[in-house]
Amino acid sequence: MRLWLRELVLQALRNARGICGSHGQPPPLPVPQKIVATWEAISLGRQPVPEYFNFAHDVLDVWSQLEKAGHRPPIPAFWWVDGTGAEVKWSFEELGEQSRKAANVLEGACGLQPGDRMMLVLPRLPEWWLVSVACMRTGAVMIPGISQLTEKDLKFRLQASRAKAIITSDSLAPRVDAISADCPSLQTKLLVSDSYRPGWMNFRELLWEASTEHNCARTRSQDPVAIYFTSGTTGTPKMVEHTQASYGLGFVASGRRWVALTKSDIFWNTTDTGWVKAAWTLFSAWPNGSCIFVHELPRVDAKFILNTLSRFPITTLCCVPTIFRLLVQEDLTRYQFQSLRHCVTGGEALTPDVREKWKSQTGLELHEGYGQSETVVDEEGNILPPGEEGNVAIRVRPTRPFCFFTCYLDNPEKTAASEQGDFYITGDRAHMDKDGYFWFMGRNDDVINSSSYRIGPVEVESALAEHPAVLESAVVSSPDPIRGEVVKAFIVLSPAYSSHDPEKLTQELQEHVKRVTAPYKYPRKMAFVSELPKTVSGKIQRSKLRRQEWENEKQPQKGPISH
Repeated sequence: MRLWLRELVLQALRNARGICGSHGQPPPLPVPQKIVATWEAISLGRQPVPEYFNFAHDVLDVWSQLEKAGHRPPIPAFWWVDGTGAEVKWSFEELGEQSRKAANVLEGACGLQPGDRMMLVLPRLPEWWLVSVACMRTGAVMIPGISQLTEKDLKFRLQASRAKAIITSDSLAPRVDAISADCPSLQTKLLVSDSYRPGWMNFRELLWEASTEHNCARTRSQDPVAIYFTSGTTGTPKMVEHTQASYGLGFVASGRRWVALTKSDIFWNTTDTGWVKAAWTLFSAWPNGSCIFVHELPRVDAKFILNTLSRFPITTLCCVPTIFRLLVQEDLTRYQFQSLRHCVTGGEALTPDVREKWKSQTGLELHEGYGQSETVVDEEGNILPPGEEGNVAIRVRPTRPFCFFTCYLDNPEKTAASEQGDFYITGDRAHMDKDGYFWFMGRNDDVINSSSYRIGPVEVESALAEHPAVLESAVVSSPDPIRGEVVKAFIVLSPAYSSHDPEKLTQELQEHVKRVTAPYKYPRKMAFVSELPKTVSGKIQRSKLRRQEWENEKQPQKGPISH
């Protein structure tokens, strides 16, 4: 254990064993809040980042010791359920034991060493959390991905990341097999299944046989812990790297101050494991001693979610605004949420009507989060006065925030282009009022945020281009009452298809996109046009098409995103 935590933990353990001071009086108990406050101070930049840090060793194992010493209520650290009555519950001690076994699998059977990269493409199964922690223990770098990735998506990500291993489930294994010969770095394939598949190692079997003894890698705070691929807004997806400290300590403050987590809370975030919100939950809940609740949730169903909130003692809920839009369409007064006290949302705009309906029927506020440190600057990086719209930016000079991502891996041009003066430009537009509130205006790029799925238009246009009916296309966002916005494609048809039935062709193209790329990216709306608006140099003007889609819609009420 690092020196900066050792004395606090040892004191807690001595006190728990009844060791008294020189006059027979026990010294003051160093409650877990004191340790969490240390992590929070680092998260807020009030204390220096330690040279060495490992989330599994310095957070999870610390809570395991505090748990043994009686400094935590008798609730799980991890609680997983499915729709058939099956449950998995782990204390911090059991989580530590199981993750050490998983770490031995990664180091032994897989041969992974610190810095090696591993793709995690799993649905909401307990193994996702086990392997994530095991990667931290071994120093391997996890690369999460959603289960809807196609063969093309997998091939690109495996080749770009040079991942040495992948772990996935039965449904995705055939897609990996179809492209693995084109991925020379891929050496090991792990299958989370109760069955066997040629060329794959069965993770559950290996885990059962593995030793519980494991020495955690001594990682530096700036060593990489995770890589996420962007949505490919202006081309192919880019790799974004985060470190042991940027994720491991960077979310402690938001966990305490926004999500309001304590060691008594049970936190349910309905997000998919492939999105960054799954990692945010892990790194905000466990430092605060909270329980992570997971439902397998094979599909999004409002009644299913509401029944789960009624059945289990969930205290804290996080859903994207799209799900809350679905929930408020139900009669919420029919449900009794036995323990729910705090609700948070983020990832897309929350409309006032959803907030008001949720509060009127449940009595609970929806606390909307915006995941960046805000400053508004102009195009030259100059800070703007109140009332003027500009770029939402993060100051990265003279000191880069430790909780900020390291860079776009293998893409120095993209990293450099994202900065202006002393600031990193987020791509969001906002203005600040005289009271210091920031009012979000929208994106200054073409990304489509549908049900919190960030979809790059280039990926959809590329998929459409592979169909012989499409001469050229432009993809933009279009308003939708449930999803906030959806993908709409404007298509110029090839001459041979100009007389085809529009309805049948629409369906054919939608099914084509679902096959070629991740299904959630398919255009739910489609228009066949004779030409696309273009600049003098021939570039398609998506902004004109997007403005055309939104100009007749009532603009959503703006709201404060930070203070």
